[in-house]
Amino acid sequence: MATLRGPHLRTPLTLLSSDRDALLRSDPSAVAPGEDARYLVTRAGAVSLREEADGTLRAALETEDPRGGSQQPLVLLGRRDGARILAVEIPEPSPELDDPGRDLRELRRVAHQLAEHDADLAAAAVAMGFWHRSTRHCPACGAALEPEMAGWVLRCREEGTEQFPRTDPAVIMAVRDGQDRLLLARNAHFPAGFHSVLAGFVEPGESLENAVAREVAEEVGIEVTGLEYMGSQPWPFPRSLMLGYRAWAPGAAELTLQDEEIAEARWFSREELAAALEAEEIALPGPASMGRALIDDWYGRPAQR
Repeated sequence: MATLRGPHLRTPLTLLSSDRDALLRSDPSAVAPGEDARYLVTRAGAVSLREEADGTLRAALETEDPRGGSQQPLVLLGRRDGARILAVEIPEPSPELDDPGRDLRELRRVAHQLAEHDADLAAAAVAMGFWHRSTRHCPACGAALEPEMAGWVLRCREEGTEQFPRTDPAVIMAVRDGQDRLLLARNAHFPAGFHSVLAGFVEPGESLENAVAREVAEEVGIEVTGLEYMGSQPWPFPRSLMLGYRAWAPGAAELTLQDEEIAEARWFSREELAAALEAEEIALPGPASMGRALIDDWYGRPAQR
């Protein structure tokens, strides 16, 4: 299948990192404090940013170790302009860690405002922060884990086994029918009016293409007869990799909604979608998401909310 590289499929978190240095991770001094260290602070999906006059957001890199004597692990993101960029996930403010005036913003809400070269730093920092916060003990014996390889590996103190950051693949697909209408649905857990394209996690032993076909059949009861891979996007909330597809269903397929999963679903022409958005009958995903990129790709230009 051809891979589309058009402007509507470029999402803020799909940039190719020029900062990461895998070889540097093996050096024990890679996360040691020093004059060349710059720190990027995260907390529960939020990242420390600074806003420029034009509204562009940039990573707020600190020169002082923000841990305040705590043992929060540092994660080497790479080098930039001769400096080591170290991510650190911090807990809620405390007497030991007072969070001095940081502008912590939820990444999923502001990713579209990030400067190009900071998007991948923020995505990696948030994803690694989630991992370090949720992975503290060996899954086999329960012993404490210690960071190695500049924060990219956790080793069990008792057994010596290693734990690595986890990424869960998920497919997301813009399904079109024979009239070139787009299928949009509202998950039962979504707010009222919020619609998006279908998506779901890949199951063990399943190809990406089979996952697309299975998810569409399960959620709306139709068969897709053609697929085209569009691109991928890291989605660190907490640890997914979104793999985007165009998909086609024959004719004007009738929908059968999955109980307790899909609350609403319907086919939209471009005119119908524009009218529904104008009337505020539905809302679409934010501009940072692969779902919105797939909708805009079908629409032909960014759909106006």
